[in-house]
Amino acid sequence: MNILAIQNRMGIGDTVIFLPYIKAISKKYNTPVNILVKENSKADQYLYNTDYINKIIILDRKNNSGGKHDGILGSLNLIKDLKEYNFDKVFIFNSSLRFNLIAKLAKIPEIFQYPLFKKTNQHIIKTAKNFIENELNLKINEDPKIDLLPKLITDTVEKYNIDKNKTNILLGTGGSGPTKRIPAETFLKVIEKIVLEKKCHFFLATGKNDEEQLILNKIINSRFNKICTPLDNLSIKDTLPIIKNCNLAICNDTGFGHLSAALGIETIMLMADAPLMYGNYSTKMFPILPEGEKTVGHGTRGKDKISPIKIYEKIKEILD
Repeated sequence: MNILAIQNRMGIGDTVIFLPYIKAISKKYNTPVNILVKENSKADQYLYNTDYINKIIILDRKNNSGGKHDGILGSLNLIKDLKEYNFDKVFIFNSSLRFNLIAKLAKIPEIFQYPLFKKTNQHIIKTAKNFIENELNLKINEDPKIDLLPKLITDTVEKYNIDKNKTNILLGTGGSGPTKRIPAETFLKVIEKIVLEKKCHFFLATGKNDEEQLILNKIINSRFNKICTPLDNLSIKDTLPIIKNCNLAICNDTGFGHLSAALGIETIMLMADAPLMYGNYSTKMFPILPEGEKTVGHGTRGKDKISPIKIYEKIKEILD
């Protein structure tokens, strides 16, 4: 059985969210599933050891419409590419007529898809759950999970001198947009409080964006320099086993927050400017909202109202 799952949303978080449903398909048919995802999903960096994933096929679509799979010509290219795999089934996690036609023209015999033309106001998680329940008669209530080889995890302890007698904490200080990036001062206040009670080491995961680097450097150049290790020069793949060796993660709504939770690390999610569902879909996630807010969404703009006291209290609750 040769099966394809199409997940064309952007980013790491969206891809991680869909993992339980892709796993359910694999389990139902007793075969690994191929996935078609965008390049910025970075799926090859964290799904390489996942037994229910077979091939990772990149959907080459660009913001400037210059990708191999953009436009009418791009659709023809995608049809040609998919034909070569001789898929038996496809599960399309969107309501796009375009992908429906592409699947048909790629001669995939069985097509399962969200209801067509109903993209508006779709809930990313509820819609996926209903889809799998309706098509496969399966109820999915499990967290996304990313697997790593045990030897890789233990070897990383020695390679990066990780002291397991300390409380090792991941700080995911990056973010896909400036409104999601919590100020360095907030993280520093948290560090200041927690080191009074525990021997800690902090691993800082972020990107190379100028603002992300500014936040990173403020923390690295602080008086806590000796207990902080930046990870920005490592690939996501190389960062994963370091995260797995952490006791806790404190992350903005960033890819590292989604990855740490999927690695089974209890993760405090700092939700400043994104829908709450991106910070509480896993039992390993503990969202912190801006002061005065009962929920969050695009437009909340609450990065300066995330309380370091609330973060500290949640750390204590988790670790104690």
